[in-house]
Amino acid sequence: MRAKTEEQIAAEEAWYETEKVWLVHKDGFSLASQLKSKEVSLPEGKVRVRLDHDGATLDVDEDDVEKANAPSCDRLEDLVSLVYLNESSVLHTLRQRYGASLLHTYAGRSLLVLSPRGAPAVYSEKVMHMFKGCRREDMAPHIYAVAQTAYRAMLMSRQDQSIVLLGSSGSGKTTSCQHLVQYLATIAGTSGNKAFSVEKWQALYTLLEAFGNSPTIMNGNATRFSQILSLDFDQAGQVASASVQTMLLEKLRVARHPANEATFNVFYYLLACGDSTLRTELHLNHLAENNVFGIVPLAKPEEKQKAAQQFSKLQAAMRVLGISADEQKVCWFILAAIYHLGAAGATKAGRKQFARHEWAQKAAYLLGCSLEELSSAIFKHHYKGGTLQRSNSFRQGPEESSLGDGTGPKLSALECLEGMASGLYGELFTLLISLVNRALQSSQHSLCSMMVVDTPGFQNPELGGAARGASFEELGHNYVQDRLQGLFHERTFVQELERYKEENIELAFDDLEPAAGDAVAAVDQASHQSLVRSLARTDEARGLLWLLEEEALVPGATEDTLLERLFSYYGPQEGDKKGQSPLLRSSKPRHFLLGHSHGTNWVEYNVAGWLSYTKQNPATQNAPRLLQDSQKKIISHLFLGRAGGPTVLSGSIAGLEGGSQLALRRATSMRKTFTTGMAAVKKKSLCIQIKLQVDALIDAIKKSKLHFVHCFLPVAEGWAAEPRAASSRRVSSSSELDLPAGDHCEAGLLQLDVALLRAQLRGSRLLDAMRMYRQGYPDHMVFSEFRRRFDVLAPHLTKKHGRNYIVVDERRAVEELLESLDLEKSSCCMGVSRVFFRAGTLARLEEQRDEQTSRHLTLFQAACRGYLARQHFKKRKIQDLAIRCVQKNIKKNKGVKDWAWWKLFTTVRPLIEVQLSEEQIRNKDEEIQQLRSKLEKVEKERNELRLNSDRLETRISELTSELTDERNTGESASQLLDAETAERLRAQKEMKELQTQYDALKKQMEVMEMEVMEARLIRAAELNGEVDDDDTGGEWRLKYERAVREVDFTKKRLQQEFEDKLEVEQQNKRQLERRLGDLQADSDETQRALQQLKKKCQRLTAELQDTKLHLEGQQVRNHELEKKQRRFDSELSQAHEEAQREKLQREKLQREKDMLLAEAFSLKQQLEEKDMDIAGFTQKVVSLEAELQDISSQESKDEASLAKVKKQLRDLEAKVKDQEEELDEQAGTIQMLEQAKLRLEMEMERMRQTHSKEVESRDEEVEEARQSCQKKLKQMEVQLEEEYEDKQKVLREKRELESKLTALSDQVNQRDFESEKRLRKDLKRTKALLADAQIMLDHLKNNAPSKRELAQLKNQLEESEFTCAAAVKARKAMEVEIEDLHLQIDDIAKAKAALEEQLSRLQREKNEIQNRLEEDQEDMNELMKKHKAAVAQASRDLAQMNDLQGQLEEANKEKQELQEKLQALQSQVEFLEQSMVDKSLVSRQEAKIRELETRLEFERTQVKRLESLASRLKENMEKLTEERDQRIAAENREKEQNKRLQRQLRDTKEEMGELARKEAEASRKKHELEMDLESLEAANQSLQADLKLAFKRIGDLQAAIEDEMESDENEDLINSEGDSDLDSELEDRVDGVKSWLSKNKGPSKAASDDGSLKSSSPSGYWKALVPDQSDDEHDPPDSTSRSRYSHNYLSDSDTEAKLTDTNA
Repeated sequence: MRAKTEEQIAAEEAWYETEKVWLVHKDGFSLASQLKSKEVSLPEGKVRVRLDHDGATLDVDEDDVEKANAPSCDRLEDLVSLVYLNESSVLHTLRQRYGASLLHTYAGRSLLVLSPRGAPAVYSEKVMHMFKGCRREDMAPHIYAVAQTAYRAMLMSRQDQSIVLLGSSGSGKTTSCQHLVQYLATIAGTSGNKAFSVEKWQALYTLLEAFGNSPTIMNGNATRFSQILSLDFDQAGQVASASVQTMLLEKLRVARHPANEATFNVFYYLLACGDSTLRTELHLNHLAENNVFGIVPLAKPEEKQKAAQQFSKLQAAMRVLGISADEQKVCWFILAAIYHLGAAGATKAGRKQFARHEWAQKAAYLLGCSLEELSSAIFKHHYKGGTLQRSNSFRQGPEESSLGDGTGPKLSALECLEGMASGLYGELFTLLISLVNRALQSSQHSLCSMMVVDTPGFQNPELGGAARGASFEELGHNYVQDRLQGLFHERTFVQELERYKEENIELAFDDLEPAAGDAVAAVDQASHQSLVRSLARTDEARGLLWLLEEEALVPGATEDTLLERLFSYYGPQEGDKKGQSPLLRSSKPRHFLLGHSHGTNWVEYNVAGWLSYTKQNPATQNAPRLLQDSQKKIISHLFLGRAGGPTVLSGSIAGLEGGSQLALRRATSMRKTFTTGMAAVKKKSLCIQIKLQVDALIDAIKKSKLHFVHCFLPVAEGWAAEPRAASSRRVSSSSELDLPAGDHCEAGLLQLDVALLRAQLRGSRLLDAMRMYRQGYPDHMVFSEFRRRFDVLAPHLTKKHGRNYIVVDERRAVEELLESLDLEKSSCCMGVSRVFFRAGTLARLEEQRDEQTSRHLTLFQAACRGYLARQHFKKRKIQDLAIRCVQKNIKKNKGVKDWAWWKLFTTVRPLIEVQLSEEQIRNKDEEIQQLRSKLEKVEKERNELRLNSDRLETRISELTSELTDERNTGESASQLLDAETAERLRAQKEMKELQTQYDALKKQMEVMEMEVMEARLIRAAELNGEVDDDDTGGEWRLKYERAVREVDFTKKRLQQEFEDKLEVEQQNKRQLERRLGDLQADSDETQRALQQLKKKCQRLTAELQDTKLHLEGQQVRNHELEKKQRRFDSELSQAHEEAQREKLQREKLQREKDMLLAEAFSLKQQLEEKDMDIAGFTQKVVSLEAELQDISSQESKDEASLAKVKKQLRDLEAKVKDQEEELDEQAGTIQMLEQAKLRLEMEMERMRQTHSKEVESRDEEVEEARQSCQKKLKQMEVQLEEEYEDKQKVLREKRELESKLTALSDQVNQRDFESEKRLRKDLKRTKALLADAQIMLDHLKNNAPSKRELAQLKNQLEESEFTCAAAVKARKAMEVEIEDLHLQIDDIAKAKAALEEQLSRLQREKNEIQNRLEEDQEDMNELMKKHKAAVAQASRDLAQMNDLQGQLEEANKEKQELQEKLQALQSQVEFLEQSMVDKSLVSRQEAKIRELETRLEFERTQVKRLESLASRLKENMEKLTEERDQRIAAENREKEQNKRLQRQLRDTKEEMGELARKEAEASRKKHELEMDLESLEAANQSLQADLKLAFKRIGDLQAAIEDEMESDENEDLINSEGDSDLDSELEDRVDGVKSWLSKNKGPSKAASDDGSLKSSSPSGYWKALVPDQSDDEHDPPDSTSRSRYSHNYLSDSDTEAKLTDTNA
């Protein structure tokens, strides 16, 4: 999956933010945006949307809105991948893909195909090879992908596979089947016998299309039969053989077909045949004007031409399939005979006979019989041929036995003729299938098979625009589709849920609807007493097929009675709706509606003529006998040979022949369906045969692994005027919005019928299947299989468990394997015996396994190739040795070939062995002859045995099949007998019960008869007067009268009670009916609400599941990213480890290099020693040459010249010695220089390595220091920011407190002014208070306090004053501490500023250091360049040294030559010593001496050059040494600078730590002070409360004492001066209040220096209390005024405490 770009992600986010939705309406769906309006309240269940195509705003139901996916999901290949999986999103995706010519789409495990318009180019052979060998995950959705998936699964699991195609008629099922088989035949290939190939399949398709297809109103080339095409594969995966089984052929279409439809295609092909000979032979040169079968030739010339071409193609296809010319001729004979029978016609009234005998004579001629025999077989219901005498056995059944005596059903002549035509065509079709299977069969062993099921689709005439009802054949085809859809439901839902339940996998699928089996049950539900053949109608429900069989046996039964019985069982009951019943009544007579595809496809059926059709037609059964007794041998031979085999089951299923084991197995399975249980009895019934054929089809494919292909019809081609009218019943629209049909769709996508497509989608239950596929675990494997398959992904577990990997606990082993695979927990689940996976997880594991396997195979191939190469090398070595041996022998042969004895041996040896070889040859010939005769004999015996074996095997198979049939028939008979026995026992039991009841009733009747006789006698006696009026008679009469009166009274009483009860019951009934109506209405309303809530719940559940799955997908992606990150981290660590190992290896190699250099140096020293030896040898050579020259000079010259020459020679020798000494000295100097150079190079290399290591370590340290500095700087910056924020916070708080203080001061000033004004106004009220106080004084006089109480009060007052003073002192101390805290905050701010400055300074220093580091880096780069240049120079010097070494080697070679020459000269000197030589020799020696002198000069120049080179190297070494020293000095300076920076950082860190400690200490002190302040405030409040109480008591006591004293002295004085005293007293009290308020203005003025809060006298307290007592003019100075005073005082103290806290 490709990663999304940022633009795509942004587009998707914008899409989902707009909340795009699909608005569902009756014409389809439209794209809209959901609006969330908070202003306008919508009703519950309504939402507001805005349409995108016109911008209209609508309020719609919540159920009509479905979420829309982003545009990136428009053409997804798999519908399961949609984020929001709903109907509209699925239909939109299908529409987009269909508009882009993408016809195939995955829907989970299934494939969804839209029928194409035309022949798209996606089915070519090139496209086939694109899918070859691929996995399903790697393939795009295509019909070839389904075939490849099934083929791959078959090869891997060796299990049979089946591909089932579902859909409506005309949706492309047969075309898809053709492409499926063509792909399998092309890709898989065929084995050596070529039993099945692409050409044969095309020929088979042409044959089946001609004989089994016909035009209908829904499809121009519709298949009219069901088929199973089976391909058998061998071990290699190639097609070994094939077979075709057909069933449910519409044989009656030959003679009777609906209006506007035609018969089978082959008739039109035959009538358009261009072969005149064949037409003459078939009597088709002159065609009839009318035909009762409706078989008329084509009218248009182009159609005739096309039909003729198709007939030629059909003949070629039959030749490809191995159908001979005679067999083809038989087919044409039968077809032409059917045509002539239609032309002959039948009489409508009177005697049953042909209407036109000349055409009947042609038909009889073609069939090989006489006209009388043909007429008897058709109209007289019996045939006079000898082979038709059959025994009336049990297996025939009563229907067959009733046909032999002519007492069968009464049929018209036309029905008899139609029966013969349908029987002939059925036999012909069965014959063709047998011939096809003969061409496709093979005796080769096959391993597994693949079956492709193709059936006619859903038939609905209304969908094609026809006004007729569906026929019985169309009911059978629809029934087949319903059964196949039921199989899809079972495999997709039922089996999966059962598997989850068995494996304890907890998954909830609450919205899963049950399987809609009502339509199937209405057709084929059997009765429990179906084995008992009786004409009695029971109340037990049974299907339409069983009802047809019963009604056909009942005399006088009609289609109306059939429908009544059917509706009584399955019709709608009272209160039922359309969706609750599978059957609906139609407005037309003898019509009914049946809901197929889960009630989405309602088909109207016409039952007229169904009873007569289901009855046995004798002409149909006479057709095979007529063909078997034909006078034409080619006809009788074919049909007699086919009739001899037991493979055809009553003409129901054709194609059960086959030679392979798998074909026999399939035939046995289908035969068992027809011969087991009730099928053995009912298999002769035409109605029950339909069910049995479908059962055989389902049983044949049920044992294999199924692959479903859903073919959808994009548009109904037959709809004419009002296509929406037909869909109104199929699809119930959830909304009544009437939107324009074309406004909401794109222009290129109008070719899809959304309503039709939605109906097919709902009917197929694909949406539920996709939801289950997404939510569940579709892939699962057994523990052992999963472990064996995927243990290659965890090799460490394989090593842990050993090579065999056999474990006891498979579950634990799988858990370990899953843990090692590191899968997401939600992507797999462990069951009891299986491990389950989400969709796509197993595919990813398979991909990983393939990658791992490919790696292993690559390694294995490499090992194999290496082994083969080594073996080849050994073989070449052996060949080389053999060649050498041959060459050696050839050389030896060349040496002895001319030797006489060898010639004699080679001549005589063959003559000796001639006699022996001739005798051996004769013996061998005799042995060969004997062995050949034995071989021929054994071959003959083997062939005979093989023939016997084949014959016996065929006989055994026939006997086995017959035995199986007989056994099954016996079992059926035994079941029938058991049923009859049970019925007899039940009847006997009922008889006994009835007998006992009869006896009891008989006794009761006798008693009653006796009573009646007595009553009659008494009555007669009364009438005749025979009874006397004695006492006895009167007594009886009285009793009788009394009994009569009692009886009458009892009757009246019972009648009255009954009437009363009846009235009460009627009232109760009416009440109950009313209650029932109410409850019914409530129930309907509740049901509607429940349905709405259920739909809403399902929708919300689906959206929740979609969101959950999307979240799980995101979690899986995150998990994969985490795995990739972990893998990247591990690879990175491995790379680091590898780099470290590489570094260590490099160091090791460097050490080895140093050792090798040392060894080279020692070798050079040895070389120099050798050079010294060479020099000694050279000196010896020179001395010998001198002696030689002396000897020669003695011979050539006289003594004087000889002495002169000797003198010169000695001078030269001296010079040579001097030069040699100088050369030795220079060589020693050179050697010393080279040693010094080598040492310097080694030292340079070592220094370079150490320098590089130091530079790397220094860089790492600098980087670490830089990172640590950056971290510390960041921490410091964070701390400084925090401190700055704290400082700003404190300043803000300070400003807030100052503003609060100013506000409070203003408020206090205003309060003082208002209080003063209020006090002036309340003087009058104070008088009333004083009067009240006088009353209190009077009361206090009566209760005067004692001195002890006064002393206690004084003590309490003193204690309160002391406590108040302590509180004031504590407050002052807190203010001092707050000021200290302010100072500390200022200090912290200053320190912060200093740190900021220091930080900026450090930043500048850091920048400078970085600049310096960059400069040092540049210098380092320059040094490295110089170093590289020096290394290059050193390499050049080494090259020069190598050159010198080469010259030295050449000198060694010259030395050796000189030694050889010296030896030669010594020998010459010895010779010359013995004999004199001539002068020429002396001249040659002198030339040699001159040559030696020139060489000596050359060596001198070389020495000088080496000296200059050594001097240059020495200078370079000195320069490098100086640069190295400079670099070391620079590095030392950098180290010192780094150390200084580190020290500064440590100091800064310590300062920061000190500041942090100070700040913590300050905060701690602040917290402690706040706690102390709170405690002091609490204590102050309590003291103030006590103080207020004391003030009150003291003031009361003081006032009382003063008033008492004044009253005792002079009462008159009080009276006279009361007013003046009161005014003065009030003024004093006002002054006291003012002083109190002035003291309480601010926190600094709240307390005096001595801490006293009271006045100088107790009267001051009273004066302070007076203003607070005067708050209300109506309240007396009691407890209320005191509480107000306390409240005011507390509020003032609280204000002061708050101000103090704020300042702190």
